[in-house]
Amino acid sequence: MLAHNTEVLKMYGKKIRMERIIDRNTGNAVIVPLDHGISIGPAQGLIDMRSTVENISKGGATAVLMQKGLVPYGHRVSGNDVGLILHLSASTDIGSTSNSKVLVGTVEEGIKLGADAVSVHVNLGADSEPQMLSDLGEVSRKCSEWGMPLIAMAYPRGPGIKNPYDPELVAHAARVATELGADIVKVSYTGDIDSFRDVVKGALAPVVIAGGPKMESDTDILNMVKDSLEAGGKGVSIGRNIFQHKNVLGMCQAISGIVLKGLNVKEATKLL
Repeated sequence: MLAHNTEVLKMYGKKIRMERIIDRNTGNAVIVPLDHGISIGPAQGLIDMRSTVENISKGGATAVLMQKGLVPYGHRVSGNDVGLILHLSASTDIGSTSNSKVLVGTVEEGIKLGADAVSVHVNLGADSEPQMLSDLGEVSRKCSEWGMPLIAMAYPRGPGIKNPYDPELVAHAARVATELGADIVKVSYTGDIDSFRDVVKGALAPVVIAGGPKMESDTDILNMVKDSLEAGGKGVSIGRNIFQHKNVLGMCQAISGIVLKGLNVKEATKLL
């Protein structure tokens, strides 16, 4: 009986935490990753963390994602309420092993920091793929033990990958994330509604799209977001195309308007 009650509590714990990083009315999410400092250094948009997070939270995002060391500088510093996802993976672009992510945090650290979820990055096709899969499996086990939601970022990246947006490869990556216990799966958009619909169907778990490299056209970004929802996606996890935008607040409002309020691209563009 005690064991049963413990499992029930874990289920409630995960449900409560999930509701802090997604919109309760739509079940969709607008996540803004701010973990790029480890990969590329102190880039534009990641210096004044107070201002960036304030604009993101005012812009309607449901959660920000960051490494443990940034939490004191960049979460709820202005009093605005936004969910916190602690990222547990890291690599830098300085060396030749940027596709090989290693664990630099734990689920227990996430609990201590008040995180609502944790995330892990896996690159399928990288030389260290076996270790990354093992790490994801272990984090998934810990998340189940503590009732902590898990976001898995899964990409086809490595020496043998010619096209990281290949629908079959993206679908495979999404399925791997679900098979290993992810509650939300983050993948790249495949470029069109039909192929991405197959990715979503095959993943089973809710799928959100990455923003990719910083785009020059706001319309391209917003169309990608709208199309991903049309295909059955459940939102976005977009970083540089929000925090490096000349109008962080407006861009976040535009994307949130599409994902959470059902705005079309023309309506969302007016928020910019």
